[in-house]
Amino acid sequence: MRKRSYFACDLREEWPSPKELERYFLAPARERWFFETGNDAALLQAFGVDGTEHWEEGKGRIDVDLDMWAHPEVGVLLIYSKWGGGLKENYSSRGDLSRLREWIRSAHDTPLPVGLFIPYATAWKAVKEFIETDGALPRSIEWIANRDLPPGTFPDP
Repeated sequence: MRKRSYFACDLREEWPSPKELERYFLAPARERWFFETGNDAALLQAFGVDGTEHWEEGKGRIDVDLDMWAHPEVGVLLIYSKWGGGLKENYSSRGDLSRLREWIRSAHDTPLPVGLFIPYATAWKAVKEFIETDGALPRSIEWIANRDLPPGTFPDP
């Protein structure tokens, strides 16, 4: 399996260790994440999970992404995607679903639903588990399948 990450504006052909990432989630509020870079998003990717690393993209290979957006006040939004080999799964972290019709704007001006953000410490559990299980859907938090979200949850920017 090939891994890639984009964290704190650093693109790597590997995943950082949990120890390296922990501070972005568990540090005091004014020190966590990496807002000083002007970016609020991060990504962990794996290509060729579940024993499909020798298959080509679009020909049976299964890939996963864990997308992350952080906000200093509302927490972290996680989106887990797994596709290929006949799969197409998308899940979002399940926050306060009564706030799905409230949005904050990302650093790139994308509207993101407040109701899918979870606390930093809770998000950390999922990110750490994702790394430790080589890209499996973390079971340490609640998820909602994106297909079960109401229309307009992710409006056009």
